[in-house]
Amino acid sequence: MGVIHQRLARILPRQNQRQRQIALFSVGVVLVSAIIWGGFGAATSQIKRVDVFKDRTERPKVVARTAVTYLIVGSDTREGLTKSEIKALKVGSTKVAAGKRADTMLLVHISKSRDHATIVSIPRDTFVLIPEWIDSKGKVHSPSYSKINTTFGRGDAPLLVQTLESMTDLRIDHYIEVSFLGFKEMVDALGGVEICTRKKINDPKSHLVLPAGTHQLDGITALKYVRTRYFDGMGDLGRMQRQQQFIAAMIREATSAGVLLNPVKLVKFINASLGTVTTDPGLKQDDLITLAEQLRGISTKKVRTLTVPLSDENYYAKGVTAAVLWDEERAPILWDKLRNDQEVFVEPTPKPTTTDKDGVDVPDKKSKKATASPTPTPTDIFKSRTAEVDSCGALR
Repeated sequence: MGVIHQRLARILPRQNQRQRQIALFSVGVVLVSAIIWGGFGAATSQIKRVDVFKDRTERPKVVARTAVTYLIVGSDTREGLTKSEIKALKVGSTKVAAGKRADTMLLVHISKSRDHATIVSIPRDTFVLIPEWIDSKGKVHSPSYSKINTTFGRGDAPLLVQTLESMTDLRIDHYIEVSFLGFKEMVDALGGVEICTRKKINDPKSHLVLPAGTHQLDGITALKYVRTRYFDGMGDLGRMQRQQQFIAAMIREATSAGVLLNPVKLVKFINASLGTVTTDPGLKQDDLITLAEQLRGISTKKVRTLTVPLSDENYYAKGVTAAVLWDEERAPILWDKLRNDQEVFVEPTPKPTTTDKDGVDVPDKKSKKATASPTPTPTDIFKSRTAEVDSCGALR
């Protein structure tokens, strides 16, 4: 790095130190971009594809063009894991756990201006009306009530996407499916992810044991962490909130200088992210690179995570038991905001005021002597969090 500084100093002798630093950074960006491009090319050529939108004619209309909504599904397939990794996870082999289930479902909406993003967790026990669908053999299935997780087992990703779009009237632009192996390798590519837990964890199902405090989790331990749901009485809802906290921590790590300015680590993370996933055919290499470039300036303060609002966490109806029911008032508001590319929560700002002759504060936008009134108490009907929030924050 010192040699590069010296060469730049000779090339730009009349420029000050700040300008040379900018030039050096620009050279670094070009070099890193070239390496990343190669990494994307190698990874995207290996991506598995599934046409989740095939033969669909009844899809929701596009409202906010250039905004993009992803459905990210964490599959519990064991494919690709070694015997020692399966043993460490204590999840059973591929043969024992045949097939795959949607272990995690996230709707990720990125604004058309690329200045904010919203990540919504969808409970896998969500009560749904599965619309009429046609299976791979051409058989037509009538609408039926069930839990949303069953759509993945019946009609795979296409039926899951169709069901979610019919429930939300929100158009899903791209589908990404991440396996156990993909998640593990992404975490390991970052060198682990730091999380903090207020309570000690001793979960009998995930076999995760952690004392209260801060921990650097490797891929296998991180998988246990995001699957843990039996130790605190909060079940799947507590698990989703821990997933949101982990995603926020992962975003902070992936966007840190230690990763972005380390070409080897960055390409390793990209390869891990793309080399073990399944996506729709429409998600191209150029799209991913363009999106990555557009998201460079997004602040972690403007990435909000939340769970779809619920009204009943133990719902029984239409032959479906122990389901969760979306709130009939707040959930539609959430989908409407995303459909129209609106932020789910905006921090209130103080209004400028000035003092009249009687000493009373009154609004005055023009006065140069105006002072800021106290910031109003924020009201967040969706109970969202930002990716900047400390992962030791209390669950709610």
